[in-house]
Amino acid sequence: MQIKGVFLLFFLVMGLNSFAVANEQEPESQAYSEEPNVHFVMPKNGDTVETTFYVKMATSALKVEPAGAVKPDSGHHHIMIDAQGIPKGQTVPKDAQHKHFGKGQVETKLTLTPGEHTLTLQFADGAHQSYGSHLRHTIKITVK
Repeated sequence: MQIKGVFLLFFLVMGLNSFAVANEQEPESQAYSEEPNVHFVMPKNGDTVETTFYVKMATSALKVEPAGAVKPDSGHHHIMIDAQGIPKGQTVPKDAQHKHFGKGQVETKLTLTPGEHTLTLQFADGAHQSYGSHLRHTIKITVK
């Protein structure tokens, strides 16, 4: 009878300890807040791609929507090809090196000449004004 009591007590204590540990971890995960960012899903930094290749863009803690209204934590993507990032508050140019995705697109195909290229993903507000380096991601790729 004493052995059963010891085992019962052991399992009771272990069960309560597991419950306490699980409950300690829960507030941490609930308190976690994701920082806004933008990034290329594909291609990845250092990838070698065909002349025409698929590009997928993503955000965290931001809403991607068409150009137009300027709303907090919202905007759309721009890809700069072999060009510098745009400083915060400046309008992203629209030319061969600066691709606009003002319809809220998150995927596209690009065609580039063979060689090494730099792609910079820049998030901008509804008026195409850059959010600056905070919402920018740059990768290097090789086109074969």
